Amino acid sequence: MSKDKGLLVVLSSPSGGGKTTVIKRIMEENNENYVYSISMTTRPIRDGEVHGVDYLFVSHDEFMEMIRQNLFIEYERVHDWYYGTPRGPIDKWIDDGVTVFLDLDVLGALRLKRQFEDNVLLIFLKPPSEKVLLQRLHRRSTETPSQIGKRLERVAAEMARAAEFDVVIVNENLQKTIGQVKKAIADKKMALSCMEV
Repeated sequence: MSKDKGLLVVLSSPSGGGKTTVIKRIMEENNENYVYSISMTTRPIRDGEVHGVDYLFVSHDEFMEMIRQNLFIEYERVHDWYYGTPRGPIDKWIDDGVTVFLDLDVLGALRLKRQFEDNVLLIFLKPPSEKVLLQRLHRRSTETPSQIGKRLERVAAEMARAAEFDVVIVNENLQKTIGQVKKAIADKKMALSCMEV
């Protein structure tokens, strides 16, 4: 009997939508079949962030060299910085049958869907309102008002793509959202196992 392929679970949302928090909480459950794909970025490290835990922080030149060598599954320029998903670990995890969580912007998520098709579950987390989103961005105190303004400019465009995702969840209550994400994963795995029969 062939081994089940892995599943890429991609969470996207506008900045401040809660995708990173949801993934961190799920990873804290220490499910041995779950891994988190750490994105690479050229943006400066923020207070409290740890290289290799929050992101893989690299220079612009290093990132460009990896693009030249085709070492990313997807990458995107967002708010003046590059973000990308290294190819090597993803390919291995898919072959090993692991559930891989990714925290990606909307375009990166849709790019992965085109590459991996059935083995991707796209989940879009919608904020309850733009007011709540703005409060979350201000509360994290990691960006200047100008940077927050840039992030808010993208919200309408990102929300407009939500319909292209497999599941849309309004992230109002963290525990409820986590439950809905886990149910979506279970449903997707069930659908995949039915396809393989």
